[in-house]
Amino acid sequence: MSDEDRVSVTDKVLALLGAFSHEEPALTLTELSQRTGLSLPTVHRRVGELVEWGALERGRDRRYRVGLRLWEVATLAPRGHGIRDVALPVLQDLYDVSKQQHIHLSVRNHTDVVILERLSAPNAPQAVGRTGGRFGTFATGAGLVLLAHAPFDVREEYLSNPLARYTEETVTDPGRLRSILAAVRRDGHSNSDRMMAADVHCVGAPIYGPDDTVVAAVSICFRAGTQSFRAVAPSVRAAARKISGTLRAESANATTRPMTE
Repeated sequence: MSDEDRVSVTDKVLALLGAFSHEEPALTLTELSQRTGLSLPTVHRRVGELVEWGALERGRDRRYRVGLRLWEVATLAPRGHGIRDVALPVLQDLYDVSKQQHIHLSVRNHTDVVILERLSAPNAPQAVGRTGGRFGTFATGAGLVLLAHAPFDVREEYLSNPLARYTEETVTDPGRLRSILAAVRRDGHSNSDRMMAADVHCVGAPIYGPDDTVVAAVSICFRAGTQSFRAVAPSVRAAARKISGTLRAESANATTRPMTE
């Protein structure tokens, strides 16, 4: 039995889907084979099944791309779609009163940050990440909030690995980062000043779910040096509180709503 034969069909399919990225959203069969380590016949067979189901689409250039069927399935994820629907009006209000900035709604997936929504002004500084994207760092405003409120074992797992340095201001000492995370929990907001990019300052605040656990974070990123952190933080905290309140209210309404035949 070859090494490939020991890999389950599910793992092969997931490997094929995981081969696509924001940087390379279109791949040939050969490129998929090279990225996954699967033989070309196996790739051809599994990709054909994925195309038939709608998970992948084949273009005129003979390259394959992620299909709309996957997007339809992804919108069913309650931790993404539900929170985004509740948060979007609040994010829009926050965006309308800010100038040349980015507004992010993010969640944690173990030790990754996933961006559910991003609203960006035309002349805002270059943002880290994109809607639907993920990155394995918590140096951003939202990331610090999500890591601060993550379970202890998740925080320690992240801090036990080497911390990447993105700028001179990036905190890479685990002890110092623990102190920063404790301050985030105490103060109710984060302050990422040039930690992720040399010209970007981010402020984040936690969004609480019905069970009083942090389910997401809202953050605002602006060009460093153009605004005062103390002037921005209250607006971000207020937006997070409003979203949290709506999530709790909707949960309470769903609990008390009578069942119909």
